[in-house]
Amino acid sequence: MNNKKAVGKRSILFSRPPVIIGAGSVAGEKEGQGPFGKYFDIIEKDPLFGSGTWEEAESRMQHMSAQIALRKAGLEPKEVRYLVAGDLLGQLIATSFGIMNFNIPMFGVYGACSTMGESLGIGSILVDGGYADYVVALTSSHFASAEKQFRYPLAYGSQRPYSATWTVTGSGAVVLASSEARWRRKETGYVEVVGTTTGIITDYGIKDSMNMGACMAPAAADVVLNNFKDLGVGPDYYDRIVTGDLGTIGQRILIDMMKGYGYDIEQQHFDCGTQIYYNKEQNTNAGGSGCGCSAITLCGYIMDKMRKNEWKRVLFIPTGALLSTVSFNEGNSIPGIAHGVILEAVSGRETEEKRG
Repeated sequence: MNNKKAVGKRSILFSRPPVIIGAGSVAGEKEGQGPFGKYFDIIEKDPLFGSGTWEEAESRMQHMSAQIALRKAGLEPKEVRYLVAGDLLGQLIATSFGIMNFNIPMFGVYGACSTMGESLGIGSILVDGGYADYVVALTSSHFASAEKQFRYPLAYGSQRPYSATWTVTGSGAVVLASSEARWRRKETGYVEVVGTTTGIITDYGIKDSMNMGACMAPAAADVVLNNFKDLGVGPDYYDRIVTGDLGTIGQRILIDMMKGYGYDIEQQHFDCGTQIYYNKEQNTNAGGSGCGCSAITLCGYIMDKMRKNEWKRVLFIPTGALLSTVSFNEGNSIPGIAHGVILEAVSGRETEEKRG
């Protein structure tokens, strides 16, 4: 492949990095009571979001987060060329019903809980390639709609083992702008998407749907390892290596796997699932999960850290467990997937240099 943007076997470094000019986060009440509550744009106490079903509630979350991101970017929906989005539900119904009225051309994606990384990566490729000036990337999850689809009805009251995670009720959206559009409209942005590392499906034969961290950790390790190899860097290159929702068990597996490959990432590693709740106090066992876990952490907490230049370079790797009720009931194992996105803070000095 004669393409200077393609680096190594799995990675891309953009020649004209897209910039995030708006981010919106909508969270449920439980998420608002966690450590990152003050960073979310909206915390809704009503789990149904004023609707009649869990699925409709999730759609409303997506609509709200996209609206917030567009408002912060100073854009109308008609100015956006593409929308890249997905969720955990069959046929992506939270997305299709949630963003329908925006009338934006859409790419529907499914990466399980890695969907924010996938949508952000694909959206950035579209912008860097010159196919769009503005792209919205978003995703969502809802505790009740996920439990209904993948496990048991809430009224069943099934017991949760320590390894189980709690599906986050939340939706996160970002608006990506091309460098040309950004300067033309004098838009502000403080985080660039400088590259991606796409993951492969990994399968270590795990069949426990209540231990998704163990299913996803090998996929995360694969992305981290290939990112290091492709870019010729090590853990110290990043201020934080952020995974999506491995939880306490998956986090330990990832760190141990990377040590086996010769890399100690423990100092840099940050897992959204282990941080989004006060696990013991909030009874979330191994932590948080779901598409919304990494999405609202990115759009709230991580964006704040990078805006303040406390974190200047982040490898953001949402992780997903690729199971369905059909595959699980037929006795199949649970493969994992992860998608990496390289984020860099744009300081005021760098911004002025680019303008010049």
